[in-house]
Amino acid sequence: MQSGSVTTPFGRRPMTLALVKGQLETAERSESKPVDKWKVFRDLCEAKDVFGLQDRSLAVLHALLSFYPDTELSDDNGLVVFPSNTQLSIRAHGIAGTTLRRHLGVLVEAGLIQRRDSPNGKRYAHRSRGGEIEDAFGFSLAPLRARAAELAGLAQQVAEERVRFKRAKEALTLCRRDVRKLISAAMEEGADGDWAEIEAMYVGLIARLPRAPRRHDVDAVLEDMRMLREEIVNVLEIQLKAEKTDGNAIQDGCHIQNSNPESIYELEPSPEKEQGERPELKPKRVTEPLKAFPLSMVLRACPQMADYAPGGRIDHWRELMSAAIVVRSMLGVSPSAYQEACEIMGAENAAVAIACILERAGHITSAGGYLRDLTRKAARGEFGLGPMLMAAIRANSGDEKRSA
Repeated sequence: MQSGSVTTPFGRRPMTLALVKGQLETAERSESKPVDKWKVFRDLCEAKDVFGLQDRSLAVLHALLSFYPDTELSDDNGLVVFPSNTQLSIRAHGIAGTTLRRHLGVLVEAGLIQRRDSPNGKRYAHRSRGGEIEDAFGFSLAPLRARAAELAGLAQQVAEERVRFKRAKEALTLCRRDVRKLISAAMEEGADGDWAEIEAMYVGLIARLPRAPRRHDVDAVLEDMRMLREEIVNVLEIQLKAEKTDGNAIQDGCHIQNSNPESIYELEPSPEKEQGERPELKPKRVTEPLKAFPLSMVLRACPQMADYAPGGRIDHWRELMSAAIVVRSMLGVSPSAYQEACEIMGAENAAVAIACILERAGHITSAGGYLRDLTRKAARGEFGLGPMLMAAIRANSGDEKRSA
């Protein structure tokens, strides 16, 4: 037991269990080695937001530390300082008495100092004949010495978080610049696409940032801004490659055949193969492959797909494509329509298209006809999955807000 480590405040100030707990913890983890008081103070200044401290509270603590005679906090010289309020006010840059008392209370409640009140509430010290302090009443700095390592760790965490926050803001600034200039270039040069809608999406993302954003706010907008940039680049890349392909075809006057007639990702045979048709006689279309999107983004946009996967969850693309076959059958999409989508878009992107159709199943009259239309557009280089995924993400976000 450490009953001698607990002291109660003078006068009307109440004793609380939190104060008892703080004093006992200080006694338990009190370090034997001295610590630099100004290093501890700098660490606390770095981590002040963790304790909810204002600058005035730090100024009062700085004044208290200035009354400690040595640079290092050590038991050898005691850990209690006993300046009067008048002396404290002067060293705290003339702070008013009521304000001084309030911030002293804040430091006590934060567990950074402890009161060691005398019988009459005054602050003083008993000295020996040689002038050495035998006992003192005032404010104990023992919690600062006991929490030195903790404060150093908190200061390090705050500094690292500040660096991460700075880099996140820099990344968002660069991404915003890219998106803004790409949209402007596309509009000015007449690129195909609904650029007004894309610009509205960009403005909506910027509007999500509060006046004083925290790192999680920046990270959330940055993630969506990167997806928007990726989709813009994807749309422009498809158009530029289509123009180059068309130019080469006109110049060479030759017909380019698909060099990969049999997809290794095929999960479901087409009706023609079931009937014994020779696949090498089937004409192939000339297309540029659609750009793949992260699986996490697809699942965020189309959460219903997990209901049709084995085990009710999707962790890999193979599981998404397996679920797409189940959903294809449920939606009434013919095997031939899905096979054609796999050949034109690729098996993964065809599964993503099915997932997006599932999310909008209530608004689509014929899922099979809708998929064939998307496939024809993809064959002409006029279709990208990005807008469908972004629209699904926005729709799901709206549902979450309404349900909340």
